[in-house]
Amino acid sequence: MAGMVIIGAGHAAGQAAASLRQEKYTGPITIIGDEAHVPYQRPPLSKAYLSGAQEVDRVYLRPDKFYQEKDIDLKLSTRATAINADAKTVELEDGAEIEYDKLLISTGSRPRMLSIPGSDLGGIHYLRTIDDVDGIRAEMREGANLVIVGGGYIGLEVAAVGVEQGLNVHVLEMEDRILQRVTTPTMSNYYNELHKGRGVNIHTNTAVTGFSGDGKVQKVLCGDSEFNADMVIVGIGIVPNIELAEAAGLTCDNGIVVDDHCQTSNPDIYAAGDCTNHPNALLDRRLRLESVPNAMDQARTSVSNMLGGDKSYAAIPWFWSDQYDVKLQSVGVVPINDDDVYQVARPGKREGAVSFWSYRGDELVAVEVVNDPATYMEARQCLDTKQYPDPEQISNPSFSPIDSGGARS
Repeated sequence: MAGMVIIGAGHAAGQAAASLRQEKYTGPITIIGDEAHVPYQRPPLSKAYLSGAQEVDRVYLRPDKFYQEKDIDLKLSTRATAINADAKTVELEDGAEIEYDKLLISTGSRPRMLSIPGSDLGGIHYLRTIDDVDGIRAEMREGANLVIVGGGYIGLEVAAVGVEQGLNVHVLEMEDRILQRVTTPTMSNYYNELHKGRGVNIHTNTAVTGFSGDGKVQKVLCGDSEFNADMVIVGIGIVPNIELAEAAGLTCDNGIVVDDHCQTSNPDIYAAGDCTNHPNALLDRRLRLESVPNAMDQARTSVSNMLGGDKSYAAIPWFWSDQYDVKLQSVGVVPINDDDVYQVARPGKREGAVSFWSYRGDELVAVEVVNDPATYMEARQCLDTKQYPDPEQISNPSFSPIDSGGARS
């Protein structure tokens, strides 16, 4: 009997399987995942799990017994090798085929790899999976030289864990500021000072040209300069896993192209998560988001429509990052480099809390918040309802953004 088949075993897959049972679907559900683990959370990997503060069972979205109790067939350590959209089957690496009524592709993404001299040496790591982190933890020791290639969220979260565990940490960023892809210059400066104050060595405008060592990395080469390294972690972005979809003839363009129902160019195939390129009516544009909220919401939308519903997905993007005792939360499409955008700082109600509100004219486009969850929720409400507080008043801590009756879109 054919049923619902999910390729991938990450956030979207775990949520989709749970949602199918919550929606009273009683047919077969199969999750195909190439890792040995049940669906798990990725954000803790570079933070609490890496530091040892969180055990692996707390990383899992749901315990093993959930899938047994809900009669969800987990095919782990199993790779899907082909989708036959005409026959409505998924082929596995062992040659077996699974029939489906509806298929959800939630293949996620993989780290962007370096291909430069010495990049195959031992001690060079990428951080995406539980097994990746287990390998990294095994090499982390006090006094070791840790070189991180890439100054994005992953790199800086690892830097925070590393320096707190007594490693000598260097972050190499080829752009002129850290977090350049995801934050405004103001926030980049904030985090640059934060990390330097904790003992991390940050080097911008520094491109890695190679690695050297005898079987294992010993130096990171950057043109005429070099850095001693006992271990290296590379975090230079991710690539959506779209190869299965492309080979099946689905439309792909910077991700698997879906509509606002998360439906692909084939009416019986849906997609959710990092691997998708979706339309957002709230932003009037298409985008591919690398975020947990997007994966979970798209999974719920996919399930509703796979079961015959008529649910559309559009949400204001939001992200978070934990580094040391500092939580960054952002909402909206953060203007990375936009001369038409200006920022207003808003002091928080407790020490160390601050937020930066980005405006284009009277229109609020994004808010970045440090250690101030109440303000973050206010910012989300403002952007969700398109009710934009007066930028001339936002810097006043007694001014209420929600009750201001500010400018509307």
